[in-house]
Amino acid sequence: MTEILYTLIFTSVLMGGVYAYAVYATRSGIEEDENNNFIPDSWEKTFKWVFTGKVLIMFGLGFAVGFLVSKLFF
Repeated sequence: MTEILYTLIFTSVLMGGVYAYAVYATRSGIEEDENNNFIPDSWEKTFKWVFTGKVLIMFGLGFAVGFLVSKLFF
């Protein structure tokens, strides 16, 4: 059970890092962003589902981590 928790925490940190790097890359000018939504245009073509479902992905990961922490430690 703890392995699942560690995997979910790692996935949450990884996805948060991807979203943070997308904002950093567009603000610093490394990547081009014509519509100013802080998602690089080259990423929007390939990984559009990751950014359109950002809220649901992070909510699901947060809910799963919270559920597992409550089951394991309380």
